[in-house]
Amino acid sequence: MTEPQILFEDNHVLVAVKPAGILAQADGSDAKDILTIIKDYIKVRDNKPGNVFLGLIHRLDRNVEGVMVFAKTSKAASRISEQVRKHEVNKKYRAVVNGTFKQQSGRMSYYLVKDKKNNVSSVYKNDPHKKDAKLSSLSYEVLADADYKGKRISLVDINLETGRSHQIRSFMSYEGHPLLGDFKYNDRTYKGDICLQSYLIGFKHPISGDYSEYRLPMKQEAPWDIFGGLN
Repeated sequence: MTEPQILFEDNHVLVAVKPAGILAQADGSDAKDILTIIKDYIKVRDNKPGNVFLGLIHRLDRNVEGVMVFAKTSKAASRISEQVRKHEVNKKYRAVVNGTFKQQSGRMSYYLVKDKKNNVSSVYKNDPHKKDAKLSSLSYEVLADADYKGKRISLVDINLETGRSHQIRSFMSYEGHPLLGDFKYNDRTYKGDICLQSYLIGFKHPISGDYSEYRLPMKQEAPWDIFGGLN
């Protein structure tokens, strides 16, 4: 049995870490997914008969490590999902990207169109008048930059204002700063997991209403470790 990394759990919610390379939920293939892993773990741990209820509130790309919140009751699922719809859930990311920025902080707002067949998102500066085009936005802050294999790279903190598929990856590539390891969005400098980490999630508890945040420390492996003890 695979034991998930659980950051918080009570009778209503569970916050856990999804490792890079693991799906958020099953996709019909034999690939592992964090939702099933946690369900199986709870079933064995608590000796539960029948199926374990665990509501998926949001998703993360397969190749991205990050903090995820799950609901253990239908009431909790409904209330946290409502926070997501109202953009009241705080999700922050950190990424290592190619190049340096002219502005150390800023906001990106573009239209995204998802190509489901090829699993890629295209960025448009203006409304392309396509049926699936969605206006999307994020804000960013550059934390540091450094040399990596003869090129400049930057560590960027990102606050998602909308949660579209591949939004950070496609936006950064469009701006000329593809994420290291993101071959799909034009990085050819690094062979490894995509350098993107969903390191913080904050939300109001569905029963008490108390706001809490859960976070991951920055990875201590190349190329992340170039930036020292920044967190």
